[in-house]
Amino acid sequence: MAGGESQTPVSLSDRELQIIELVAAGLTNQEIAEKLDISKRTVDNHISNILTKTATENRVALVRWALQWGKVCLNDVNCCTLPNHNDGTVS
Repeated sequence: MAGGESQTPVSLSDRELQIIELVAAGLTNQEIAEKLDISKRTVDNHISNILTKTATENRVALVRWALQWGKVCLNDVNCCTLPNHNDGTVS
């Protein structure tokens, strides 16, 4: 297994997918907490659980995993259809 990344799909909650998107966007745990109106400790716990589920060791490996499995889209790097986790506004 190259880079310690999981080679099998895993089950992630909608909130976990939302947090992965925000990590991929470059937000810190504190910024994610503020954006989602939850505590930083809750974000820390979510990220810890996500890293365990995806068998990734850090945020960079997590974003690589998310790109590999089509869980995030970053500009033109990964063309996939994602559920809208925003507040319903169109950007």
